[in-house]
Amino acid sequence: MQTITWKNESETEKTAKQLAQLLESGDVICLEGDLGAGKTTFTRYLARALGIEGNIKSPTFTIMREYQSGHLPLYHMDAYRLEQTGAEGLGIEEYLEGDGVCVIEWPQYIKEDLEGDYLWISIEKQGPEGRILSLTGRGKRGEELVEGLIGGMAK
Repeated sequence: MQTITWKNESETEKTAKQLAQLLESGDVICLEGDLGAGKTTFTRYLARALGIEGNIKSPTFTIMREYQSGHLPLYHMDAYRLEQTGAEGLGIEEYLEGDGVCVIEWPQYIKEDLEGDYLWISIEKQGPEGRILSLTGRGKRGEELVEGLIGGMAK
């Protein structure tokens, strides 16, 4: 596990831009953190870095939002409402194995439904603006994303 520290929102944007440069079709990013930790803010910056225009909103009530206008499609999922039921029967595997990038907020609620490689980012608040990110890669691609992100942030 590797860590990144954000002191402010501009560092959130910098991390999202760095990650966007590494992403490929089929990549899955899991964002875990308390309410207000910055999961949706990070996803907004990631979407912008992928060239997606328009308003990026949390999919809390819709579970999934699709954005097709960027360099890669972005599938933004919020699994919070799936805590009791899981994702079985929702067809999320189409997004997880699709032609874009899938970002999942509250992934701990559907972890048993995640079969492939992914980058897991746990975000912990540190004061009003600071955050500590713990990065864990699952599988070869997940590890590549961790290494690429850490290496890119060191520059």
